[in-house]
Order: sequence, then C-alpha cells, then structure tokens
Amino acid sequence: MKPTAHFRLAIPALAAVFLSTVGAAAQPLAWSDPQAYPNNSFFRDVMPEPEQAVPDDDEVIQQSPAVRERFRRQTVAYNTTEAAGTIIIDTPNTYLYYVLGGGRAIRYGIGVGRDGFTWAGVQSIARKQEWPDWHPPAEMIARQPYLPRMMAGGPGNPLGARAMYLGNSLYRIHGTNAPDTIGQRVSSGCIRLTNEDVTDLFNRVSVGTKVVVLPDHGRRTPVASVETRPVPPTVRAPAVSYQPAQAPVYSGSSVSRIY
Repeated sequence: MKPTAHFRLAIPALAAVFLSTVGAAAQPLAWSDPQAYPNNSFFRDVMPEPEQAVPDDDEVIQQSPAVRERFRRQTVAYNTTEAAGTIIIDTPNTYLYYVLGGGRAIRYGIGVGRDGFTWAGVQSIARKQEWPDWHPPAEMIARQPYLPRMMAGGPGNPLGARAMYLGNSLYRIHGTNAPDTIGQRVSSGCIRLTNEDVTDLFNRVSVGTKVVVLPDHGRRTPVASVETRPVPPTVRAPAVSYQPAQAPVYSGSSVSRIY
C-alpha cells in the first residue's frame, strides 16, 4: 500500500483520539463554587456573591462584653405575688424578672423606652419568632419615613435573634444588635435584651405567658440580691387577657437604638 494511502487511513483514527481526549478534559463554563474561580478569572467580577444564610446560634448569640456586670443574667432573690412563669418588667431599674417561685427569679438586664415612650400594664405573649423579620409599624414610618418597610431577620436586624410579641400591641420583647444599650432608655417602647439573654428567655416561655410591665415613676429601688443556686426547670404560665397600650410619638436617628 502506498504511503499516501496509509496517511489517509490514519487521519480518522487520529481525529477520534483527539476528540475523545478533549471531551474527557472539558470543564463546565461555570463552577458551582464561585470561590473556585481562578484569581484572574473574569467570572469573579461578574458572578454575584452567594446569599448569606442566617448564621448558627453559636456564631452570633454570645454574651457581649459591652454589657455591664450588674445587667448580666443571674438568679436573684425576688418576692412577688405573681405566679411562677410570669415575666415582670421593672422599668425604673431596667430589669426583667422571670419568676421561678419560692422567692426567686432569673433577672435580665434590659433596655426600655425613652422618656415619653415608657408604658405600663399587663400583656401576654401572643407569638414567638426566631430571627424575626422587622416590619416597622405605620406609626413609626410616619414619624421616620426613611426607615425600611421591611428588613429580613439576621444579625443586622434591630429585633435581634428572637422576638416575643405582646398581645395585639406594637410592643415586643426582643434581642438587639446594639448590646451597649442594655440598661438604657433608648427604644420606642419595646423591651430589649442581649441576643444571648433573649434566647434564654425565649426557651423558657410559651405563648400565653403573662407579662407585667411596672410603671416608671422615676424612682430606683435597691437591686435584688444575687444567689448562686442553679436555675430549676422552666415553669409555664397560663394564658391571660391583655390590655393594649398606646404608643407615644418619638423621632430618632438610629434604627437599632430606637426600636
């Protein structure tokens, strides 16, 4: 057979080998992991960053060093006629008590409403939410039109890690992304705790838990004594009726500090 004939027969075989090699080595145009793009790839410039999921609690729910020692969660002696499982908000002293019974309670430091925004009465927890979305009420938007109409739940949300909604009022017991405001009067009437503390309280209460908000008469009483006894198991409180409160008018500049 002539050399040219051998060459013509070899061309298809060589082409088949080449095409099979290319197919095996081919890669998809876009990787499933954006971080796998080469540093000099234009895909890093045009592909969006992946959305951030709500982080694990262990990553974001921790006691902030910004909270003063006397506002840290602790078991204290506390005499009250309220039943075990009741929440009592001591507005003048910026404390929240979860009644254990037997003359004891768990005390949490809180932030309360600023002057003109404090309120008093009896409510009950109507709803509980983890990493709640924030929907500023119409009254707040009317006063502060620059506020977002909705903010998704997460570490940057002013409601923090947990929220407990009080009756059909505008008020909540919630976490905060500004722990340095614990012990202060900065909100529009809601009660705030650190994310760690609100998570602890959230796990102890149920829908229907009674919430007693004491009036702020500008007087401070001596704080309850601290005990070292361990906290007993959670006691549930029965559902009770509530008395809606009216929200006063306030103009502020920081979402995290006013709500």
